[in-house]
Amino acid sequence: MDPPANKDGPDGSSLKPVSSLLAKFENMNKAGDIQQSSNSSVRTTSPAPKPDRLRDPSPSGAREPPAIPTRPKDRASIPSLQPQYTGVSVASTGYASSPIRSVPPPISSLGPRPAQPPSLNVQPPHSPPPNRSVDGVAVGERPHFLQNESLNKVASPATASKQFKIPSRPITPAISDPQRSPRLVATQPPSPPPPRRSGELQRPHNLEKPKPVPPPVNRAEKPVIPSRSSVQIERSQALDIKTRTPERISPFSSPPSSNGTPDEDDSPPMLPARPPRAQQQREPNTTEGLQRSRTFHVGFVPPPLHPSTVARQRRGREEENGTARGPLTPHLTGGNLSQPPALPARPHSIIETSRTLNGMMMAPPPRPPRPGVNTNLDPNPPGSISQKRIVSTPTQYQPSIPSRTHVRSMTVDRTSNRIPNEFRAPPTPVAAPPTIERIPEIVPAPASKPATTGPTVTMAYPDATNTNRSKPYISKGVHEIYTKYDTRMLDVCGELVCTTGGFTRVWSLLDGELLMSLSMGEGQKGTAVMFKPGAHVDDEGTKVWIGNNNGELLEADIGTQRITDSLPNAHGRYEIIRIYRHFNEVWTLDDSGALNVWAPDESHTPTLSSGPTQSFRVPRGHTFSMVVGDELWYATGKDIRIFKPTVDGKTQFQVLLRALSQPDTGEVISGTVLASDPDRVYFGHSDGKVSVYSRKDYSCQCIMNVSQYKINSLAAAGSYLWAGYNNGKVAVYDVTQSPWIVKKEWVAHENPVIKLIADRSSSYKLDRYQVVSLGADNMVRTWDALLQEDWLEGEMKRKDVEYCEFQNLKVLIMTWNAGASTPHSLRYSDSDANFFRDLLQTADSPDIIIFGFQELVDLEDKTATAKRFLKPKKKEGSDQERMSHQYRDWRDFLIRSLDDYMQGDLYHLLHTAPLVGLFTCIFVKADLRGRISNLSSNEVKRGLGGLHGNKGAIVVRFMVDDTSLCFINCHLAAGQSGANQRHNDVAAILDANVFPSERDPSVRIDSYVGGGDGTMILDHELCVLNGDLNYRIDTMSRDTVVTAVKQGNLTKLLERDQLLVAKRRNPGFRLRAFDELPITFAPTYKYDVGTDNYDTSEKKRSPAWCDRLLYRGRGRIEQLDYRRHEVRVSDHRPVSGRFRFLVKRIDPKRRAKAWMECQQLWEDLRAKEAHAEKYYYLTQVIGYDDATSERLIKEQASRRQMNRSPSRRQA
Repeated sequence: MDPPANKDGPDGSSLKPVSSLLAKFENMNKAGDIQQSSNSSVRTTSPAPKPDRLRDPSPSGAREPPAIPTRPKDRASIPSLQPQYTGVSVASTGYASSPIRSVPPPISSLGPRPAQPPSLNVQPPHSPPPNRSVDGVAVGERPHFLQNESLNKVASPATASKQFKIPSRPITPAISDPQRSPRLVATQPPSPPPPRRSGELQRPHNLEKPKPVPPPVNRAEKPVIPSRSSVQIERSQALDIKTRTPERISPFSSPPSSNGTPDEDDSPPMLPARPPRAQQQREPNTTEGLQRSRTFHVGFVPPPLHPSTVARQRRGREEENGTARGPLTPHLTGGNLSQPPALPARPHSIIETSRTLNGMMMAPPPRPPRPGVNTNLDPNPPGSISQKRIVSTPTQYQPSIPSRTHVRSMTVDRTSNRIPNEFRAPPTPVAAPPTIERIPEIVPAPASKPATTGPTVTMAYPDATNTNRSKPYISKGVHEIYTKYDTRMLDVCGELVCTTGGFTRVWSLLDGELLMSLSMGEGQKGTAVMFKPGAHVDDEGTKVWIGNNNGELLEADIGTQRITDSLPNAHGRYEIIRIYRHFNEVWTLDDSGALNVWAPDESHTPTLSSGPTQSFRVPRGHTFSMVVGDELWYATGKDIRIFKPTVDGKTQFQVLLRALSQPDTGEVISGTVLASDPDRVYFGHSDGKVSVYSRKDYSCQCIMNVSQYKINSLAAAGSYLWAGYNNGKVAVYDVTQSPWIVKKEWVAHENPVIKLIADRSSSYKLDRYQVVSLGADNMVRTWDALLQEDWLEGEMKRKDVEYCEFQNLKVLIMTWNAGASTPHSLRYSDSDANFFRDLLQTADSPDIIIFGFQELVDLEDKTATAKRFLKPKKKEGSDQERMSHQYRDWRDFLIRSLDDYMQGDLYHLLHTAPLVGLFTCIFVKADLRGRISNLSSNEVKRGLGGLHGNKGAIVVRFMVDDTSLCFINCHLAAGQSGANQRHNDVAAILDANVFPSERDPSVRIDSYVGGGDGTMILDHELCVLNGDLNYRIDTMSRDTVVTAVKQGNLTKLLERDQLLVAKRRNPGFRLRAFDELPITFAPTYKYDVGTDNYDTSEKKRSPAWCDRLLYRGRGRIEQLDYRRHEVRVSDHRPVSGRFRFLVKRIDPKRRAKAWMECQQLWEDLRAKEAHAEKYYYLTQVIGYDDATSERLIKEQASRRQMNRSPSRRQA
């Protein structure tokens, strides 16, 4: 066909659309018979630059496929959530790619890498031909795995001027020609490149400058050049080239002056075709025109289809072929197609996947062996320690795979080239492999629902009687680090602690030095952080993985303080909220529910460059999650789901079909597992409860009421459970007892505790066991996980019988709200006048007598109250001068009573203390006065917000020999509905630092308890609290209470006593640490003065046990009686109690011997605990087997022994 008369080029040559040139170039890949038929209607092509010769596809000239260029190190690869397909070229799909941007290579696998496929270099389109579709194939002829809606529709011949649409979704293009650059001259702007897909192959960068392109011609006068599709077949081995197609002249290879003359030296060869099946050789198809697509098995995985589409296809195949499932394969368009060879059957085990072309078994790559598995890897290379991993790396033994459900359809396998079971064709029978004895893996059967037996709900709170309040500081290193910025994420590894937020910083816990500080950038913040697993245990703590709010993962090297690797969009644009460690694997979770598994590479460490190995999907609404063994326990609100992510994706992901949930608890916000009891999982809830689940049958074993505060974090250290609360306190519980025992509780942070981490690596790296806490005050603090000081104090208390001498003291305590009465008021009634005589003569000559009065002044007299509040207190003069006459009258009356009624015993007045109605008067026997030391007293005001003493307490303490005694006389807030105010008054009194601190550590251990230094009330060994506590009877009317009292039904009333109810139900009630003898007498409040009738005034107050005696002695106080007395001058009845105190005297020599024994016992216990923690760390965290772990522990011990001084080494 002659060229058109109209010449548009500067040299008289015609110009044609660039896209038509691409279509012409695509036709060069067709068979010779089609080329001959097309020659009959050949047209003159416009001059264009000639491409370089493609590689020779003939068998004699076959060469190894070129290696795909590696990704630049300064650019992170972007993984796709869809499978990557590299078997279809751009010519067959009509998709184009950018000629300039580089794309990452395919994600590497842990297994052997297949050989790279041959590459086809194609120039991208510059302009589409009119009246043709972009791909050159009708929509009805396209393979079913291509999406038609993303391609252009075929244009009708009548619409020659229809505007061309750029394809919207490019996939897997062929590699561009490295010798030609598809650039246009300045007179014609280039077409915008379509977006790059993560599955594209990487193109080389050594592109030469393109030859000039002639000016465009009139497109309307150019006939259409038919285009054909080509398919690039990706195979794992080199292809045997059997055929060679006739050569065609490329329109790009004709110079502008050649007018389309063919140059046989530059004609490119045809792409290699798949070798035909040996037993079924076919003649080339000589049919002219475009051939219809044929089914062809290619070496890539088709995209996953929707389950409904799969079901329709399955039903169609069953109608045609019975119940057999037909293969799901793509189509190949083009001529000269031979019958493709059948794909080999999928291997049945991991061993069978490593085969050569001739069917011989190949040795797997070196991996750390699992215990009990024989491998070819030498476990003990010379001069090094074999790093054996268990569980986290695949082995040659294949466990039994449970039946797959659509739960696994959430999995996206990024390294395997296998088709999911739902879409897989039946494998072709092959020769049976050698029989291999497999070790079965015990996989618990998925339970359809949790156990029907309900959990045991323990309403009783943990026993806080012997709680230790001292802060367990670390003996060596810094105790606290101020982060200086707002951070909520924390991780610890030995001496290093890492926090992230607006900055990512790493400190040394030994000296507090800042080792690394990285700014996360504007608008970005770190939302998850974890120390990266190392190839060797000594490499742990050298790098950290950081996840940010934009879905990006970063790897930072602590030594160089630089970002060494990054992966943008590792989780799309979703915030990464958790990074877990599972042996040498890393799991990452974002707030959309995407869970990525990062398997270790050949160096046994995970990398960001290879992308995630597996991707899973979990529900949204994450509140807490943690790794337990091989499982992920995932909580959304009250529901707990259990998943089992794996690297190979062959295990059912969802363990339970239904979520675990307890309706009587709050949201799950924390959890942990005790190393001493690994079969129980503990979860902390927002309402202060702890639920315990079994790992065997996933049943809830019990629910414990622990606190009224939100449990923000849980940690496990040995056999103790650590809990961090929203009020800034940290508590340690002994969960082996029933009910649980509060071993320790202290204020760790001024603001809520955000995170608690029990550092398992510290025992191996630092030879100490530490717990690290992070508070909302941005402080990082370290604590002694072994609680050394507590153990030594407790052991010395248990051994005190070996170095102490004990003696019993008789103590009488009386409390009475006198109602502003005076000693003279007792004379108007015989029973009142004989009250003190009867009290003292029936006390059996006590060694210590304490009188506690309340309301010795009229608190309802507003004038007197105002004077006392406004008048300044006298600061000079003796107690006699500063004491008002009411107190002096009662003091003198008590002294006379002792002289009159306690003949034969001489008592000394030890101390008196007044406080706005409160009055304490203490007498001791003369022979005991010389044994008393360290006398001190103080007052705690609670009236008017702590400014007035009408409510409050008087506290007196002293030492008898080597035992500390403390007596509290208090008057709490009044009112039926003032229970909470009374609780606050008690807490303020007991938490007040009312006494000077004891400096001598040995005295602290010997004379004080609970880790105290003597500044607080509960630091003393023997304590008695008395007074008008004002606790009332709830939920009962006055008449009902009066009737029950007359009937003697006190049990019914005591069940509703506010004090006893608070001790049972309120774990924060401070009087839970005190004991009280059972009440057997009628309520002591409120009476009409001078009568035995309960209140008949207008208010008609309900009777109550307001006057109480409580004690705390850790088994060394015995209350002998508890009774009331009938004194009618006040609206309260007096209450008294007789006690027996056990006091001790220490022998210094025997005490020193006992202390040395305790030190030796502690060293033995610490060594035992350290060995257990090191073993747990190496086996359960790092993943070594038992033999390797024991060897590492012994070698570390020998190195430390060699570093010790010779004298200590001999010892």
